Amino acid sequence: MPSNAMNRRVFVTSALAGMSLAAAPLPALALTEAAAMQLVNSVVADINRVIDSGKSENAMLKDFEQIFVRYGDVPIMARYALGADARSASPAQMRQFTNAFQHYISRKYGRRFREFIGGQVTVKSARKIKAGYEVRSTVKLRGEAPFEVTFLVSDKSGKDKFYNMFIEGVNMLLTERTEIGAMLDARKGNLNQLIQDLNRTG
Repeated sequence: MPSNAMNRRVFVTSALAGMSLAAAPLPALALTEAAAMQLVNSVVADINRVIDSGKSENAMLKDFEQIFVRYGDVPIMARYALGADARSASPAQMRQFTNAFQHYISRKYGRRFREFIGGQVTVKSARKIKAGYEVRSTVKLRGEAPFEVTFLVSDKSGKDKFYNMFIEGVNMLLTERTEIGAMLDARKGNLNQLIQDLNRTG
């Protein structure tokens, strides 16, 4: 696959990863195959609704952030993205980083959703895995061959959550962890500076 096509797919599908997270509270271990598939369908529908709204880019980005907050277990994703540095961060720093991460992810990937206009995500199947369910889908973008995206869904925190995804084998959450780590290294490990910079993104 040409690198530019792969990059485009990575941005579009990781945008889904950034927006497609948890929803209504459920009892522990209540997640079913049907619920996992419905979660993915619902997330895609919400994203498409914003894309088709005709709003300005700024308004759309705010809507994407609301989707991220509404569906997402943002603290878990943010802690994973920060990696080992999360263990040395104070509770206040983690709260601030989580808010900054939420803002950063929403705006970073929300801007790429225009490429998704006219595209289609079709949920194909789901299977039980140790940490919940793996939901397989096919993504079609205009001018490109269909490709597979796999969503990982769990309810371990007491809510249905979409906590990761893979685009043709590329682990999107791990990609974000690598990028956040590089940003922190560039700031000589200064987490407060990283938080400030992420909040200014966009």
